[in-house]
Amino acid sequence: MSTETALQTTLQTDVAVIGAGTAGLAAYRAAKAAGKRAVIIEGGEYGTTCARVGCMPSKLLIAAAEAAHELRHTGPFGVHVDGQIRIEGREVMDRVRRERDRFVGFVVRGVEKIPEQDRIRGYARFIDNTVLEVGGHTLVRASRVVIATGSSPAVPEPFRVFGDRLIVNDDVFAWEDLPRSVAVFGPGVIGLELGQALSRLGVRVRVFGVRGGVGPLTDPAIRDYAAGTFREEFHLDPDAKVSRMQREGDEAVITFLDREGNTVTERFDYVLAATGRTPNVRGLGLENTGLELDKRGVPVFDAATLQCGSSPVFIAGDANDVLPLLHEAADEGKAAGENAASWPQVRPLARRAPLGIVFSDPQIAMVGQRYADLETGSFVIGEVSFEDQGRSRVMLKNRGLMHVYADRSSGRFLGAEWTGPRAENIAHLLAWAYQQGLTIEAMLAMPFYHPVVEEGLRTALRDALAKLSA
Repeated sequence: MSTETALQTTLQTDVAVIGAGTAGLAAYRAAKAAGKRAVIIEGGEYGTTCARVGCMPSKLLIAAAEAAHELRHTGPFGVHVDGQIRIEGREVMDRVRRERDRFVGFVVRGVEKIPEQDRIRGYARFIDNTVLEVGGHTLVRASRVVIATGSSPAVPEPFRVFGDRLIVNDDVFAWEDLPRSVAVFGPGVIGLELGQALSRLGVRVRVFGVRGGVGPLTDPAIRDYAAGTFREEFHLDPDAKVSRMQREGDEAVITFLDREGNTVTERFDYVLAATGRTPNVRGLGLENTGLELDKRGVPVFDAATLQCGSSPVFIAGDANDVLPLLHEAADEGKAAGENAASWPQVRPLARRAPLGIVFSDPQIAMVGQRYADLETGSFVIGEVSFEDQGRSRVMLKNRGLMHVYADRSSGRFLGAEWTGPRAENIAHLLAWAYQQGLTIEAMLAMPFYHPVVEEGLRTALRDALAKLSA
């Protein structure tokens, strides 16, 4: 019996979107707005990665950690909190889960407003170039397909030795209470944010990395400054020498060299693998299509149009692993939906200024071109330390170092990497300046109020202008 005759339902549509996350929803809406018939297919729970296990629950945990941290550091202001600060882990995690569920609820209600006939539940699998089998019950014959299946945490095989003591960031937000200790592998965005937050909430934390990386930073001076700042608060070794990992009873046991070269063995309740994410393409049956696949099994695609080869298949959001950020997923989803609707005519996506933020304390931000991507000798660096910056010092938030990059020949602002207070706000100003192609001189012609943290940015811009003039 053929697959088609075995299935209960057959649907014909112009565009089939696989995945109801941020990119998938944007793709579906764009295809519908273009006047095409479209369906959206989801096998898992509704609710985006951001709302369920990403941006929002992590910020809830960070907010609790910041509250505890601020209470511990009121003394220098002459404000004294008498008595012991008590952190109730169950209450912390209860709020994290409740508010997380509230955010997820908003997303789910939005999905449920999509006409029922356009929503198909079940995991999709290609049985031909644009023919999908869904959940063993439906055959979808589409003219075009958008793959928006997101990504999942990647866990290196050696970590499997820890069994159920091994967790990923998704698992943290299911906790009912805070553990006593956690070893974090991977001081990237997720590892830094969760590691510092747990440490501030009273959890014994050790963060291990490889090859010296700290967050997404590529500027060596900023990376070293950030590492030193975080080390003052919790154990961070960006280039750890771990000699042994094992499971004993209900504990993970790790042997490593400390900064003095001593061999240390410590036990942890959990090991958090924050070692990157991988596109969700396994099980899609891509081998049944004519698509060219890379070594990870991801379709080879044009990063500008999101089209896979010359086929009517498009890939958007975390599934393509170009820029795994919510706003980028939304933009890519919309572009993929529009191009699927207009295929075979497709248009390149006009990407916004590169913008990345780590919600650590101090925060980390990157805007525009990375230091690692700039040609030596073609640019100047404007620098500012936030240690003596007026408003930062007033608030006792005076930890940070910023580098802004300017083109030596044109004076145009090229990008910035830094760690410091209120970086999330300054990053938006710089992203707008980058997207508009402003020069350093034009940026300095903009107003700066006093006293604000942004005056530190002005100092860095002035330093860059002086070097350009020289």
